[in-house]
Amino acid sequence: MLSRRLLALATSLLSTSGVFGIPWNATEYMFVFGDSYTADGYNVSAGVDPPVPGHTSSNGPNWVQFLTSTYNQTALKTFDLAYGGATIDAALVPPYTPTVSSIVDQVSQFDRYLATKPAGATWNSTNSLFAIWIGINDVGASSGWTDITQSEFYGVLMDRLFSQVANLYRNGARNFLFLTVPPTNRSPLVIAQGPKSVALIGTDIAAYNDQLTHRVRDFHANHTDLGSVTVFDTQPIFNTLLDEWRTFGFVNVTGYCLAYKNGTPSPTYQVDGCAPVSSYFWLDNLHPLFTVHNILAKAISTALAGYLA
Repeated sequence: MLSRRLLALATSLLSTSGVFGIPWNATEYMFVFGDSYTADGYNVSAGVDPPVPGHTSSNGPNWVQFLTSTYNQTALKTFDLAYGGATIDAALVPPYTPTVSSIVDQVSQFDRYLATKPAGATWNSTNSLFAIWIGINDVGASSGWTDITQSEFYGVLMDRLFSQVANLYRNGARNFLFLTVPPTNRSPLVIAQGPKSVALIGTDIAAYNDQLTHRVRDFHANHTDLGSVTVFDTQPIFNTLLDEWRTFGFVNVTGYCLAYKNGTPSPTYQVDGCAPVSSYFWLDNLHPLFTVHNILAKAISTALAGYLA
């Protein structure tokens, strides 16, 4: 389990680029869009209330599940439309396989199954939050492309992303949470590619996050009837944990235990030659463990509660 010091970090490192009139204690429904950092296996096409497998990339609850069940302030019902490997639009950045549901696809699913406020999802503009965490795969896949200027291409990605945000707005969404891309250039996947890749992807992430922040501010400025708009910067929490890993009890933040990468029977599972799985930052070469998600969710809930407003 996380120490009190780790959870305290979530509040002390809380970093947001914009918090406006947060109604977290009035939020009854949450609709979430994103990639493997966010997905839990929910399949809305099977019905509004099908059993949720709870499959995550974190070997335990992810940030969405912690927000829903641990750091919620109301009886919160969440519809997690995220899909592992997702990009904003497969036509712009192809995912690792064509079956991956992009943000465009996820918003289409929302339009088809949830926008009409069916039984089990009788949300409205004042009791719902729309959360989007995307860009990890967009930046990672396009970082090495030589036929584009990355910063200009991110403008194209933002146009597409905010066309989807506008769609949600037209359907009644008024409260939004956006998460920036974390420092995945510090993941084992990128570290293995060498220092140049680490530096390059780090620069690209910063450019993407800068454009995201500015687009969110523009969106908020151009829609005066919005309830809440939050940009949550994931970088400070990730970087502090990675920089001060010994202080916070991690045994390794640049690699992972191969025996754990496909998941373990319990959150404290241990094999010979490795520390307990919960002692690592990374479950595999890209995905942080549930311990990191817990800290992140705690900080997000603090922001949504308006402590910085």
